[in-house]
Amino acid sequence: MSSGADSTRSILYALTANAAIAVAKGVAAIVTHSSAMLAEAIHSLADTVNQLLLLLGMKRARQPPSPDYPLGYGKEIYFWSFIVALLLFSVGGMFSIYEGWHKLHAPKPLESPWIAIAVLVFSVIAEGLSLLGCLKEINKVRYGRTLWHWFRETRHSELLVVFGEEIAALLGLTFALVALSATMITGNPVYDALGSMAIGVLLIAIAVLVGREVKALLVGQGVEPLVKDAMVNFLQQQSTVSTVFNIVTLQMGSDVMVAVKAKMVPVSSDRALIDEINRVESAFRFEFPQVMWLFFEPDVED
Repeated sequence: MSSGADSTRSILYALTANAAIAVAKGVAAIVTHSSAMLAEAIHSLADTVNQLLLLLGMKRARQPPSPDYPLGYGKEIYFWSFIVALLLFSVGGMFSIYEGWHKLHAPKPLESPWIAIAVLVFSVIAEGLSLLGCLKEINKVRYGRTLWHWFRETRHSELLVVFGEEIAALLGLTFALVALSATMITGNPVYDALGSMAIGVLLIAIAVLVGREVKALLVGQGVEPLVKDAMVNFLQQQSTVSTVFNIVTLQMGSDVMVAVKAKMVPVSSDRALIDEINRVESAFRFEFPQVMWLFFEPDVED
């Protein structure tokens, strides 16, 4: 039940794709004067910055514990993930809506729209490959759950953010393609402006969903329900553990804190009890290597 997924690899996939796409979209936006394309260029640029922030957060989360932070810095990745959600909302979503509203009142005809179409098709392919890389890592820790179920329960905030960004990117590209196609067919640039506003609403909606999940981690969620069930089952299978009264967990980035209250099988002495608790703790850490702190309290009642 270790963390399994390589979040860094997923972020690097997304970073490479978004950096290339941002440049291509930016050039196409300048050439075509497309509002939807400009919104997409800003979106991809924001995503590129977001991935850099996630890498920074992961690096800082690996700092060792200190006297001021005795449980380490693992939750720092949640802070940076939340910042990414805010940027997706403000830079990506709000700018796209503003740009669409501006072009709606001061429309400009498209120039060389096929360039924009070609860039969007390239972007769909690049984002699709990046999403496949992200899904490959997600599947390592999904354990048969639906993607929505995983999204609501996962404690991998960096994977959650990248997945949300990739979904937003592909849907945004679809909106942009529809808007540009409608503008080309009708000759009416209003469709391009409406496409930009639709992209903005989409980004804000995704940002709210991602931000809600990351906020829960910042407040202090325990491990995923299926992991907690596995922990309880493991303890109950130990021959020296009579009853598991309670188990409290706290997810801190890739690390976990666990506090156990259990009734032990009677032994001959205090020393024998300590040895049995140490044995159970050692076996527990081996089974769940993500557990950094483990506190075991023997008792006779809850």
